[in-house]
Amino acid sequence: MEVNPPKQEHLLALKVMRLTKPTLFTNIPVTCEEKDLPGDLFNQLMKDDPSTVNGAEILMLGEMLTLPQNFGNIFLGETFSSYISVHNDSNQVVKDILVKADLQTSSQRLNLSASSAAVAELKPDCCIDDVIHHEVKEIGTHILVCAVSYTTQDGEKMYFRKFFKFQVLKPLDVKTKFYNAETDEVFLEAQIQNITTSPMFMEKVSLEPSIMYNVTELNSVTQAGECVSTFGSRGYLQPMDTRQYLYCLKPKKEFAEKAGIIKGVTVIGKLDIVWKTNLGERGRLQTSQLQRMAPGYGDVRLSLEAIPDTVNLEEPFHITCKITNCSERMMDLVLEMCNTNSIHWCGISGRQLGKLHPSSSLCLALTLLSSVQGLQSVSGLRLTDTFLKRTYEYDDIAQVCVVSAAVEVEA
Repeated sequence: MEVNPPKQEHLLALKVMRLTKPTLFTNIPVTCEEKDLPGDLFNQLMKDDPSTVNGAEILMLGEMLTLPQNFGNIFLGETFSSYISVHNDSNQVVKDILVKADLQTSSQRLNLSASSAAVAELKPDCCIDDVIHHEVKEIGTHILVCAVSYTTQDGEKMYFRKFFKFQVLKPLDVKTKFYNAETDEVFLEAQIQNITTSPMFMEKVSLEPSIMYNVTELNSVTQAGECVSTFGSRGYLQPMDTRQYLYCLKPKKEFAEKAGIIKGVTVIGKLDIVWKTNLGERGRLQTSQLQRMAPGYGDVRLSLEAIPDTVNLEEPFHITCKITNCSERMMDLVLEMCNTNSIHWCGISGRQLGKLHPSSSLCLALTLLSSVQGLQSVSGLRLTDTFLKRTYEYDDIAQVCVVSAAVEVEA
């Protein structure tokens, strides 16, 4: 009858602990009104309690710090720190000790060991200590694999390993919206929500644009000559609260003149978010490259360069239009102007605009008048390419507010 030999115990012991900062002690205040039976007893006990804040004893937040009681949560973008200790529990000297720490994620395996060299020997009741750091860049299950190999006094090679599993959570919910202006400008609205259970100090939220754009942040106002954040003097984001950040992207000069290039650009840039939690623990997230749906201008793009906000009833007003050839062929354009019930064009319809090369533009100064008050839509422009006999219609180009002209009355 075959008998399995007993499992040999290892001479070394491995301990792994996560390094986190302490938290502020919280107590539950117990108080009552002076007319109640205990009188001022509860209030006096809280004043004598060394963990309370002087002058604010009824607040739950105390002055003392407490050590972490559990593993805690790890969020994407934070730095995971761990203390690894290998202790010689035996009464003999152990040789050639090698400690290796790997972090296994769903997509890769990373080596976190500070040193790859083996320790020559480890005497009884001595230990080997190591601290590892890793910026977490993936959401989901992570497994810390710690492996220890050594040689006994008898020359026997021993090996064992331990696994420590933890989850990486998502700290922020980021949503983006794009708005394409009449010009080549693009406005980006970023909604950032704190989905953790503790407040965050938003240290920085910036947009790193692609090589074709310059970015302007629209998250501050000027008050008394100073630039003040629209979110106030405190940059705290409470749990489940959301902030909206706005950015304006303008094409660089070398690309703005090439309408075909800007037309096809979908990559805008990426957001860089830096925050701090608890006692200054820092986290950072960078989104992937943000992409927008490129506006479809067709072969010919009509944009407004200048238009008044308010005009007088039955008085001519002027607008300036810009026509851009977005195709890859030459065009010969004819401009036609069609009146509507409220907006009337002043000038000659059917005039020749001449030939327009690919990616080239021309500006037109046009005159209109309105016969109806209120908010009126500028419509009725037609461009015809005589080469292909193709007509492009432009309605609801813009809106103007039409008011009655003020009449001066003599006294």
